[in-house]
Amino acid sequence: MPDNRHVILIVEDEPSLIFTLRDTLENEGFKTLVAEDGKKALEIVGHTKPDLMILDVMLPGMSGFDVCKKIREKNLIFPIIILTARDQEIDKVTGLNIGADDYITKPFGVKELLARIQARLRRSDDFNSKKNDVISLGDVQLDLKSAVVRRPDGDIDLTTREVEVIRFLAGSPNEPVTRRALLENVWRYEYSSNTSTRTVDVHISKLRTKIELRPDDPKHLVTMHGVGYMLKMS
Repeated sequence: MPDNRHVILIVEDEPSLIFTLRDTLENEGFKTLVAEDGKKALEIVGHTKPDLMILDVMLPGMSGFDVCKKIREKNLIFPIIILTARDQEIDKVTGLNIGADDYITKPFGVKELLARIQARLRRSDDFNSKKNDVISLGDVQLDLKSAVVRRPDGDIDLTTREVEVIRFLAGSPNEPVTRRALLENVWRYEYSSNTSTRTVDVHISKLRTKIELRPDDPKHLVTMHGVGYMLKMS
């Protein structure tokens, strides 16, 4: 049974699915909140920070993609799982690129959704529980506990995804890490011959602007051409 302090925000406009999700999650010990459109979802997030959001892509007025973008622009880092009825690669990649943590395609099995929720909450809880987790890169410090980059010119917030990327790269310091390894271990996105690793490149580029004092001449988060990326820590 999960920790009953976990609050899940369901953003969905289909009544039957809302009922199913609420009933399932509350039977599993979660607390639930419901928003039937994007505007209401943002209002709820404005005064109640959920531990996780289940977000439908097709919503009235404002798409789930737009909701996700606005939440990440506010530097809110709770996990977001996108629900989509479209079984298309581009929708999955789009969701990951704008800050979603996972996706699941309708129709889906309740057990699969619960497994993904529990996996994301475990990762989020683990991230929040780490102490004294600081990586020094020259004049820049990466405070992974607080999700902040401390630079001589001011602090910059990190997203949960960016923290996970740093943790994974730091697990193999001064060694090349492939895009495929990042995609499979950070995004939990199954790799195939049709899978684009562009989402990794986009996130690395944004992360580089935060942790490098001169992003055009990186000293620590470097590209290994034809391979992937390396975090130089010495």
